[in-house]
Amino acid sequence: MLSEQSASTVRATLPAVGAAIGEITERFYTRLFAAHPELLRDLFNRGNQASGAQKQALAGSIAAFATHLVQHPDQRPDAMLGRIAHKHASLGVAPEHYPIVHEHLFAAIVEVLGAAVTPGVAAAWDEVYWLMANALIAVEKRLYEESGSTERRPWEVVERVEETSDVVTFRLRPADGGPVRGFRAGQYVSVQVELPDGACQIRQYSLSGAPDDTVRQFSVKRVPGDGAAPDGEVSNHLHARVRAGDVVHLSEPYGDLTLGDTEDRPLLLASAGIGVTPMVAMLAALAADGHQAPVTVVHGDRSPAGHALRTDHEAYAAKLPDASVHLFYERDAEPGTRTGLVDLADVAVAPGTRAYLCGPLPFMRAVRTQLIDKGVAPADIHYEVFGPDLWLAQQAG
Repeated sequence: MLSEQSASTVRATLPAVGAAIGEITERFYTRLFAAHPELLRDLFNRGNQASGAQKQALAGSIAAFATHLVQHPDQRPDAMLGRIAHKHASLGVAPEHYPIVHEHLFAAIVEVLGAAVTPGVAAAWDEVYWLMANALIAVEKRLYEESGSTERRPWEVVERVEETSDVVTFRLRPADGGPVRGFRAGQYVSVQVELPDGACQIRQYSLSGAPDDTVRQFSVKRVPGDGAAPDGEVSNHLHARVRAGDVVHLSEPYGDLTLGDTEDRPLLLASAGIGVTPMVAMLAALAADGHQAPVTVVHGDRSPAGHALRTDHEAYAAKLPDASVHLFYERDAEPGTRTGLVDLADVAVAPGTRAYLCGPLPFMRAVRTQLIDKGVAPADIHYEVFGPDLWLAQQAG
């Protein structure tokens, strides 16, 4: 892994680089998009660029990877690399993108740190970059081989379902009439649409249908602007413009938040808001597989009216022989549900439980803490972040 000489140099310079990483990533993206505007138009999420979320996530991943290397020079952080690689593969990131990123990232480092970037420092951080890049390239190559394609395929919308006032479910079949590959419950696809300005923007959405279905199903929450970022371009486009008969382009399924070997394992599936989507697919898979061990379903939402896919959520849980459902609503809670934010204090968690979380970061952090307090091993708590992984960035900070 990281050479001894480079590890010493990185360890010594990590505080300076870490302190400046936000400015470095800001300059990196400015340089990158000036040289390659097509990457901002057709690959990178323009909303995440506008809000700064992507810059924060990149800074966090670099800092986390470098920190891991100096603390564990003979090990790779494979879980982190795998998560990033799945995102990259769904977007169609290719090996030839990495030298481009290297060129502009290292130019930004020199711009920010100036004379502090001696030849020895540059060589050490160059080693860090290519260790991370080559590891990602290898994992992405394997993912592309497993999926059978690096191309997005045209799919026709066959049904559009208004789940709530701000969530729509789309069901699609291949426009070419070809076969539908299976997927693992919890995975997502990248959806590419052409916007009015000609940009072909891409967003990732969890598959919310049963894995063995003959159609793809994903559910989209309309993303409103909040002052820091504009309205979600793709979510609002899908809500306003895409109807039955329209065609969008989907990647093959990717994502590492999957059930794995769950035989005889108690499970807890906790979600909030639109984080319900992968959990519905997981429940469908568990019901189809005849899962016998306890399954605890936890969900929080603003109100019952805002709980997307609630019928499927409860129906799949009801098919399991040993499932309990705990619903929390901030307002208008109905009999049998609870008022307020998700709180596991009165929720029984069986020994040996494996947990899956999806929802806003504050929700997942709170649930993770409560699960650990209840004796769930940290290694048995898995999560999915929609968009840039800011949990990783915050952990690195």
